[in-house]
Amino acid sequence: MDWSKTKTIFIVTFLILDLVLIYQFIEKRSLSQLDLIREASIEEQLETEEITYVELPKQPVEGTYISGKSKIFLSEDINRLKNQEIILEDPTILRATFTEPIKFTDTNFSSKLNQFLKDQIISGESYVFWDYNEDTKTIILFQQYNNDVFYNNPRGLLAIYLNDNNEIVSYMQTLLMEIEEYDNEEILSAIQSLEYLYRTDYLKYGSKVTKIELGYYPLVNLSQSQFLTPTWHIVVDDKTDYYVNAIEGQIIEIQE
Repeated sequence: MDWSKTKTIFIVTFLILDLVLIYQFIEKRSLSQLDLIREASIEEQLETEEITYVELPKQPVEGTYISGKSKIFLSEDINRLKNQEIILEDPTILRATFTEPIKFTDTNFSSKLNQFLKDQIISGESYVFWDYNEDTKTIILFQQYNNDVFYNNPRGLLAIYLNDNNEIVSYMQTLLMEIEEYDNEEILSAIQSLEYLYRTDYLKYGSKVTKIELGYYPLVNLSQSQFLTPTWHIVVDDKTDYYVNAIEGQIIEIQE
């Protein structure tokens, strides 16, 4: 046996093996670096697509699911309401009609609305203005918790109805009570929520994200209770609303 040739074969074999391992290492490292680049470049991708957005809110990295129970309106609650005729569809839905309509104008809208909530509505400070429907002349307010809105929530809703003279004539109210928080969970950042919309093709070329804020969206609606999740509310082009579950990441189908 020629030991010199055998030794040469071994050396060449090990060199080839080393080269293969080095190549695999470099390739794996390059792929990892590309992944990092992809993860870090969502802002650049949005810029390339000419998708603009407002200043992103700085939110905590953790949030919590919450639950609440529908308030049962009692006679002692109703007795405190003046100038109102009350109808209870069920103990959790209060409908009221004013015996004398209340004047309401666009001047100082916010302060007048807040005063009305304070004077006329049970736990009126729990609600925040959401929208005004000109066709039905309805002011829509949703309940909030720690300044976070309960989006599209039929169990935390105040609908105020106006007549053609811009007078408040009636309203409908529901309210969640006994709010309970659960264990903290890691939540998506605002830019990550935009990435979810972008990856699922909801953000088109030239879109403008005109509002983004964190609140809650109902996951489970029972007759007497509700379970809600932290949710990013994103408005595109001042007209289209999207909701992204801030814990699980999926886009929530809107419930009208």
